[in-house]
Amino acid sequence: MKTEWRIFLIIGAFLLGATILYGVWTWGDSGGQVEWIGTVALLLSFLLCAMCGGFFWFVSRRIDLRPEDRPDGEIADGAGEVGFFSPGSYWPLGLALAAALAGLGLAYWQFWLLGAGLVAVIFAACGLLFEYYTGTRRTAEH
Repeated sequence: MKTEWRIFLIIGAFLLGATILYGVWTWGDSGGQVEWIGTVALLLSFLLCAMCGGFFWFVSRRIDLRPEDRPDGEIADGAGEVGFFSPGSYWPLGLALAAALAGLGLAYWQFWLLGAGLVAVIFAACGLLFEYYTGTRRTAEH
């Protein structure tokens, strides 16, 4: 995780510098008015990178060093089971369709379609999250 938060720190520092430079440049070029859309977009991009970098920094302090974070780490140290991935789930497709429905509602500014899409997104996300806790795929451990 050490590598990840450093990457986000570098990108965030660049975006903060670009935000300041862009704001000053547009202020001087247009005679005293800042072009707010680009400045806010760059600022929000910086904040997103800072949020992701802060999360990775927070997590990296609480877990052991991974092989890719150690200078003496070998490729074979990272071998083995990575995690559990569902072999055949239809919930990601439903989640994508629900997000597309909500996106169409937002694009066409139809609040009823946006609301239906958001409810469908919540339903599909819950279905994906609880897939192995209910129904026929329920395991005996849970």
